[in-house]
This record gives sequence, C-alpha cells and structure tokens, in this order.
Amino acid sequence: MNVVYADRDGNVFDHPDFVALGRNGDMVTDIMDDELIPLPEGATLVSLPDTRPIGIHAESGKMQVLPGEVNAVGALMPQGFTRLLLPGYAKSDKTKVLPLFGYTAVVWKEGQFFVAAHASDDPEPWNPRNCDPDELEVKVGGLLKQYDGNRLYQHLSNCALEYECLTASNTFLGRLEGAVPVSFSCNAGCFGCISEQPEDSGFPAPQTRMNFKPTVDEVVQVMLEHLKTPDAIISFGQGCEGEPSTQAPTIIEAMRRVRQQTSNGFININTNAGLTDHIRGIVDAGLDLMRVSTISALDDHYNAYYKPRGYTLRNVEKSLRYAADKGVLTSINYLIFPGVTDREEEVEAMIEFVRRTDLKLIQLRNLNIDPESYLNLIPKAQGELLGMKQMIEIYEQELPGVVLGSYTHIPAALKRRNDLQQQ
Repeated sequence: MNVVYADRDGNVFDHPDFVALGRNGDMVTDIMDDELIPLPEGATLVSLPDTRPIGIHAESGKMQVLPGEVNAVGALMPQGFTRLLLPGYAKSDKTKVLPLFGYTAVVWKEGQFFVAAHASDDPEPWNPRNCDPDELEVKVGGLLKQYDGNRLYQHLSNCALEYECLTASNTFLGRLEGAVPVSFSCNAGCFGCISEQPEDSGFPAPQTRMNFKPTVDEVVQVMLEHLKTPDAIISFGQGCEGEPSTQAPTIIEAMRRVRQQTSNGFININTNAGLTDHIRGIVDAGLDLMRVSTISALDDHYNAYYKPRGYTLRNVEKSLRYAADKGVLTSINYLIFPGVTDREEEVEAMIEFVRRTDLKLIQLRNLNIDPESYLNLIPKAQGELLGMKQMIEIYEQELPGVVLGSYTHIPAALKRRNDLQQQ
C-alpha cells in the first residue's frame, strides 16, 4: 500500500517507493489489511497544511519523511464510517494547528484509494448526493416565503445553503432528522467547539453560532412543519448553537403546544445533559429521544475537553438515567479519536457508564480536532492501547443490547407507539 501525498497545488498522488503508515494517537504504526476499506462514496480527500507524510522506504525498510515540498493527505469520512487510524504525518511547523476536521488515514492500493475505517452504519440515508441542491434551493425559498419573518428559517437557510449542513437541509426537505436550534449560549467551553472559539485558540470555528433567542412561535412553526412526515425527527441542539437546555422554558412550551396539535414523528434533543433539572422538565414535556455528547466516562478527560460550567459528569449520568427511566430512547454522541478512545481505561469506564445509564445506542462520531492540540490537552494514557478495531469488538461483546451506529435510529417500539397514536 503506497503513501498518498499532495503537492503544493493540492494535486493528490501516490508514491510507489514508500509504504503507507498511520497514527494511533501520537504513535506511528503499520496499517493492517483488515483495517482498510475502499474509499466510500461521499468521502473527501484533503491536504493537511504544514505537514509532511511519513512512510516506510520500500528499499531501505526505514521510516522517513517523504522528500520534497509535499503535504500529507487525509480523508474526511461521511456519516456511517468510523475512522480507525489518523494519517501518518509529521508537522513541518509545530506552531500551526490543523483545521477542525476528522482526518482519516488513506492509502493507495490495488489501483484505488483505501481508508483505515469501519462501516458502523448504513451511509445511504445521510449520503450528500441525496440532497439535490436545486430542490433544496426551491424548498428554502418556499418556506422562507411561507413563514416570512421567522428568524429560525432565515438562520437555517444559511446553514443549509452555505455550510451544506444536511440536518438543516432536512428541515427544508421535510425528511429524516431536521434541525430546530434554540440557544446562543452554552454551559461548557468545549475545546473543539465548531461554532465558537476564543480568538487566541489558533483554529477558527468552521460555523457561525446563532445570535438570537427564537420565540416559542418561531420554534413551533419549524417543528410542526417538519413533523408533517409521520417518522420525521425534529431535533434541538445543533452545531450552530450552544447548549439547548439553557433555553428549557422555550423548549418545554413549544413541545407542549406541538403535541397538542400532532402526535406525528419524534422529538429529540442533542445535549451535554449537564443541567439535570432542565433535562427533567424537557423529558416530562414529552421527549422521545435524547442524544448526549461525551468524549469520555472519566472525569479528568471529560473536564479537560468540555470545561463544564456548573455541572459534572455525574450530572450527565443522572440526566441519562432519568430519561431512560421515563421511557426516552437515550444514546451518546461519542466523540472518538484513535489512540485515546481505545485506551484500556477509557473502554472499561465507558462500558460501566453505559450499563449504569441503560443506554440503547452509541453513536460513534469522529472527533474534529487538531491531533497534537488534543493530545497535549488530555491526561496521558494509563493502560494499553487496544486499537480501534478491537475496541469496537469489545463493545459488541460486552454490550450486546446496545446498538453501535453513527446516527439516531428509531426503534420499532417507538414506531409502534406512534402508529397506535395515529389510529
């Protein structure tokens, strides 16, 4: 398998004289054949600025940096795929940080590109090609006209058309999981926040956070429009907002008004779940699904990344347990990173966390971060590095009743409940 690299103009090549390597955290490692899958549809190859690719010279057998003015290349994976290794690279300028994306090792083999990744879910529902840009533009124009003055639709139109956010696009297309952002503030200071970064962070946020508080009427309009489809999901908590539960009164009133008018679809919240009292109110208002973002079940790691304000990981656990006891389908948005998530101590702690909270689904999400910045931020490894592939196998064995996936799934029991309510 050959190293893949990019020239200064961004053109991508393979180098027949160098065998590709990957990285598991800060450890450069061989890439095994059973860790590779063909580059999936919807993946994007990107040049990693200020880096140099590392490979094994085929003739000398020594590991070295590729010669010339070239950059390492990584793949950005679509929904449904979990990366197993980072690209093999060294930074040519250690003061520079990579943009906030999830870089996956890519190689050239047997006449095509392969990536170090695992197919963890069906990628088809979230394949970008299923979002026709012409249709989307028409739908955006139609709803902006129909709900003239609704600032949420105006905000989401920018997310859909400029950022090409599929969840925002779904809101206009009336399908799958649609977005209803509500919060401009947050009770955490996530190191890798994609909507708000300190000026001195070194990496700008790739999205713009909403800067207004929507009214209940605006929220209800978006929810009712999307829930016209029986199996649709409408979700609070998007990448363009802060923590949705900080606006619990708005959410609770909107949910109550919506459920007075329709029992269609499912109401979801994507949350850090730190505000347990607020989460309880939202659950009691008729929540169907709750996805909680986490990066670890260990306090020191969690706190280093999330920088929680006024809550702890224990509050998160209480929120999950309360929701599960009330019949809400609970899941975690598990931000994963090769060389960290597969640490022995991380795996052991997460298994116990899942069991205590009665989670039904683990959504494996590739963490978008500069690797060096993240590894310098968090505690050092205490146990063995198991490897991402083995980590997934351990979860499948130890948590047989938990689905490992990539996005929110509606279980048959909830669908049957909604069908009965429609009768």
